[in-house]
Amino acid sequence: MSTDRNPSPTIYDVAELSGVSIATVSRFLNSPERVSEVSRQKIMAAIDRLAFVPKAEARARVLQSTGRIGVITPFFTSPSFVDRMRGVAEGLSNSRYELVVYTVDSVERLNNYLATLPLIGSLDGLIVMSLPVDGVAAQRLLTNQLETVFIEYNLPGFSGILVDDCGGGRLAAQRLLELGHRRCAYVYFGQHPAYSIHPEVQRLHGFCEALAEQGVALPDEYVKYVPVSRKGIREKLAELLQLPKPPSAIFVPADDLAIRVIHELRQMGLHTPDDVSVIGFDDIDIAEHVDLTTINQSLVESGRMAVELLLARLADPGRPIQQIQLQVRLVDRGTTRPIS
Repeated sequence: MSTDRNPSPTIYDVAELSGVSIATVSRFLNSPERVSEVSRQKIMAAIDRLAFVPKAEARARVLQSTGRIGVITPFFTSPSFVDRMRGVAEGLSNSRYELVVYTVDSVERLNNYLATLPLIGSLDGLIVMSLPVDGVAAQRLLTNQLETVFIEYNLPGFSGILVDDCGGGRLAAQRLLELGHRRCAYVYFGQHPAYSIHPEVQRLHGFCEALAEQGVALPDEYVKYVPVSRKGIREKLAELLQLPKPPSAIFVPADDLAIRVIHELRQMGLHTPDDVSVIGFDDIDIAEHVDLTTINQSLVESGRMAVELLLARLADPGRPIQQIQLQVRLVDRGTTRPIS
């Protein structure tokens, strides 16, 4: 049988090509969590090779409204993701749709969601938040007509909400330069799971670019990655502060880390902004309460806008794909001051 050329592949073709039983393929399509990882990989490889979609009557069920919108999100306990998720929930609050959240804690879990959700027909639409998606998974979403919007990730053929990370880094540098700082450090979380995106790279790029335009260098010893632990943060800060010319300001590309940096500086006998100015990135809710100078990236609004794009396409599938880049802005608070 020439499986690659079968114009209408069936569940039987999937079973034959993957080397599993028809019952296992059926179980995968209805309850993927009940199928072993090895079998899931075999079935998905066969489905992708055959360009298989459920049979006509199953497809009809898929195309009926389920009244459910899914969100795939990493780091669900991170404040920035909580704020963005709040925007999604607010956007759906007056709609007829129920919100279903799928949290990602591994590459395998992300791949399983992207493999099964387009096929099982349990969602009307999907929002993928701050996660990378490869071409195979993207094509699967398109083939199975699962309307999808991405946040912080740009894929051709899909609507998306983008953040100007590079521009945010530039704003941070420009503000520190305006305040007279010339010894500016960059401190970031250096341990990221394999399934995550890395916005801190573009934030660093913009920061360096704006500094360089004014003839200010960012030496390697001023760039520190820190592990997610109090001890690790303190050790890296100590390395900075023990330099012959320690920095007078630090840009931290995430508010939750910036707040921890300020706390550890205080434990080391230094005060912000008197001894060291600090700028964060995100403008999470707590940033205002701790008076943190930061870069606002409209977290809540990005969630609401993603919902608006998704609902608009669900109501009118012929509506053009839209890529919206949110503008970032500096929120000047009490953790920065002119250098003395």
